[in-house]
Amino acid sequence: MSIPISTATAAYGQAQKLISQATKSTPEIAPDLNTGSGFSDMLAQNLTSVIEAGQASDQKSMEMVNGNANIVDVVTAIAETEVAIESMVAIRDRVIKAYEEIMRMPI
Repeated sequence: MSIPISTATAAYGQAQKLISQATKSTPEIAPDLNTGSGFSDMLAQNLTSVIEAGQASDQKSMEMVNGNANIVDVVTAIAETEVAIESMVAIRDRVIKAYEEIMRMPI
C-alpha cells in the first residue's frame, strides 16, 4: 500500500495549519517563568518535530526510489520518525490520563 505524495504533503500542511491555529488561540497554561513558554508551545514543538521527522523520512524514501540515497539512511530516517511518533503518543496518553484524574476529583 503506497500513499500518493500529494496526499502526504497535504496531510503535513494540514497538521502545520492546526499547530499554528492551536498556538494562537490557546491561552498558556502554567507558563514557565524562566523561558516564557507554556504547555501548548511545548506540544506544538513536539508535534512539529514529528512532522519534520516524517517529512525527512518521506524525502529519504523518495531519494532511494530515485537511486540517490543509501538504504541505511532511509531506515534510520524511518526509525527516527517512529520514535518521534511513539513519544508523541506517550505524551498524549499521559495528558488524557491526567485529564481523567482531574475529572474524577470531587468539587
